[in-house]
Amino acid sequence: MICIDVAGRGESDWLATPIAYHFGQFLADIDALLLDLGVQEVDWVGTSMGGLLGLLLASRPASPVRRLVMNDIGAFIPLDALQAIGRNLVAPARFATLAEVEAHMRHTHREWGELDEERIHHLAVHGSRRDGDGYRLHYDPQITRLLQPLPLAPGIFLWDAWYRLRCPALLLRGEHSRIFPESVAATMLDVKPAAVLEVIAGVGHVPSLMVPGQIASVRNFLLAPADKAEWSPHRSSSSPASSRTPTRSRPSARVSGNSRPASSPT
Repeated sequence: MICIDVAGRGESDWLATPIAYHFGQFLADIDALLLDLGVQEVDWVGTSMGGLLGLLLASRPASPVRRLVMNDIGAFIPLDALQAIGRNLVAPARFATLAEVEAHMRHTHREWGELDEERIHHLAVHGSRRDGDGYRLHYDPQITRLLQPLPLAPGIFLWDAWYRLRCPALLLRGEHSRIFPESVAATMLDVKPAAVLEVIAGVGHVPSLMVPGQIASVRNFLLAPADKAEWSPHRSSSSPASSRTPTRSRPSARVSGNSRPASSPT
């Protein structure tokens, strides 16, 4: 996991100053971090928006990404899914106690599957920060501006990046996820038959990656050998902002998990 901090900003500055969030800025920050660390190659495990950033990074010609795990996010995010993410990020500006943070986490992470009290406490401790005698969630609510579709668009399209992907990819999808629909997963597999889809039973958005089975799936994928010939980039039939969904052409794909997703309309 990569964590990027913003240097030179005090907490009051962070809360008062508008931040220009967009994919280009995030990718520039990632490039700067990797350069500073002297890292030439990374395995990227990205949840939700982190998966989108991993896809964009991995699709570049000189990408440092060796393997990509996209946790419950795909090459197309429907408008209603974006709105659901935005609603889930709504939170009080301040919590009086850590117990209140835990209660909030329990509600906003209700689709993550079974999380015991120890894991909820872990999320609360690392997902909040002290604010005087209380707590504040450890993210800037303005980050939701990043997940805004173009005017009149039905969602965000990143099919072009998926076409250009050149490294092995594991797609994790919550069985009940509205963020990563079955049809999107099926079309991604049709475009990239070497990709692997694993459906996590009983989970929505997102699989927590905090339970042994999910951890094992990610670990086994990252350690498995890969045939690079399977991952030559394909010519795209769409642009990054295009509303054109790739046409499904072949039924075969490697899938692990519960079942094969339904076919996707174009």
